[in-house]
Amino acid sequence: MSSVNFKGSPVKLKGNALEVGDQAPKLSLKAKDLSLVEIGAAGKTQIILSVPSLDTPVCATEARDFNKKVASYNGAEVIIVSMDLPFAMGRFCSTEGIENLTVASDFVSKEFGEKYGVLIEDTALEGLLARAVFVIKDGKIAYKELVNEITEMPDISKLDSFFNSCGCGGCGCH
Repeated sequence: MSSVNFKGSPVKLKGNALEVGDQAPKLSLKAKDLSLVEIGAAGKTQIILSVPSLDTPVCATEARDFNKKVASYNGAEVIIVSMDLPFAMGRFCSTEGIENLTVASDFVSKEFGEKYGVLIEDTALEGLLARAVFVIKDGKIAYKELVNEITEMPDISKLDSFFNSCGCGGCGCH
């Protein structure tokens, strides 16, 4: 079991703590239009951003920043996953002009949170997702950052370095 912090206090996470090299669990989440978003599919590169809620300042900033950066990730599909309802995600994307990435909700079964080890188990945030970044390449975890403090952004420079290190779209061949 992993843990992170929320405003300096420890928060327990429920589920499998995946590591680089592990097989990425395959699952489906709800998109803003209630269609299905496939996570962990082989044959593509996905950047998965796990966030507590798009309705918070840090998560909204993260979504806006990644919406601008999508093109720099060599065709990788960028997906933000939260427990927000699909309707709220759609409203957020419309209001914020988010058009370059996909939003997906884990509200139905919390399957993503448990299988990726980012489901918050205690505190006032129980049932939400911790902040994390996963890169899935050909069905395997190629990169992972579990952000230690939930109220802080992931280190985008590390993700950028990962993608630039081998010149082949974050293949993990470095």
